[in-house]
Amino acid sequence: MKWIDEIPMGYLVLAALFFGLMPFTPEPHVWEKLKMLSAGTLVRPLDIFDLMLHGAPWVLLGVKVWREWRREGQAGDS
Repeated sequence: MKWIDEIPMGYLVLAALFFGLMPFTPEPHVWEKLKMLSAGTLVRPLDIFDLMLHGAPWVLLGVKVWREWRREGQAGDS
């Protein structure tokens, strides 16, 4: 997982905001797919792939933030 530490935080934020929310109208794809998932209607393979594609930047950003938070916590324990 060291490769994720080398990605600048700004790039991940931009990717999450831009690619994660495209298209912006009528509603972001990731939001639409999450609503479908919660309603139990996310069954088509294309929709599942779309959720993974648009959700990946958010997951990577979350992992990066978690790893940096954990690293800062370990540095403070020393």
